[in-house]
Amino acid sequence: MRLFKHMLCGLSNVLSRLVLGLVRGLGRLPLPVVRGVGVLMGWLLFVLAFPRRHVVLVNLRLCFPAWTLAQRWSVALQTFVYFSQSWLDRGWLWEAPATVLEQRLRRVGNWQALDQPGPVIIFSPHFYGLDAAALAVSLRTARQCTTIYTPQRNLLVDAWAARGRQRFGDVQLMTRFDGVKTIVSLLRKDGLLFLLPDMNFGPEESIFVPFFGVPTATVPSLSRFARMGRARVIPLLARMTPQGYDMEILEPWAHFPTDDVVADTAFMNLRLQSWIETMPAQYFWVHKRFKTRPAGDAGFY
Repeated sequence: MRLFKHMLCGLSNVLSRLVLGLVRGLGRLPLPVVRGVGVLMGWLLFVLAFPRRHVVLVNLRLCFPAWTLAQRWSVALQTFVYFSQSWLDRGWLWEAPATVLEQRLRRVGNWQALDQPGPVIIFSPHFYGLDAAALAVSLRTARQCTTIYTPQRNLLVDAWAARGRQRFGDVQLMTRFDGVKTIVSLLRKDGLLFLLPDMNFGPEESIFVPFFGVPTATVPSLSRFARMGRARVIPLLARMTPQGYDMEILEPWAHFPTDDVVADTAFMNLRLQSWIETMPAQYFWVHKRFKTRPAGDAGFY
């Protein structure tokens, strides 16, 4: 049995190296070629990954009940395309020189807000351009940047991701298990925290607040870190375009956080809804956002 497991592990490593080699090789080609391969990959995943397609369709039904079935299927197909394109884009995001990134990562909005003194939390929701947004920040600022991430199960992919995310600026990667005190300490030293709290991490770490009108387990970390770190919250939206990505810095939130963490978290979800409505296919619908339910409620998936 041990020998069999060892052989499977070896085959997995070989396959991982092959896939990473292909992605990194694609990253050297013109962007339209990368995006074209992403379209084909997205269509293939849409057909073959039917359990995940079901998750996307359920999410869209819950969030956009007025849409027709045809609308939901159309956006579901497009979200698989964006998912695939963004994954392949990491071949150049994490490998290409800074000159290439500066050509493809277009900064719009109030980027000067990052230059003002004081701790900053960048609220960057799970749109498919989130890794492009993080690199645009680390290329732009001299601040120490901290980001909380979920390690990949595949160690080769995890190591590649860590190298790619840390190759510019002063970036420290932390998991959500590394402790709040360290993160708050870095924030209070005029640091910058790149935070993506719009995920479902289970009932132990979440509170239920509305998201598209559905009670949704939501991590209240944005309000809590902002309060403990005495930090301004600045939203950053990443939009995929044919030329690369548009990264828009919005105005810092006034009167945030308050003393009411539930109200703050509900406000966060409400603002996120308004952004999703402008580019619904680019949100991370492949995640089981509504998996955790209030006690007694039936599951959706």
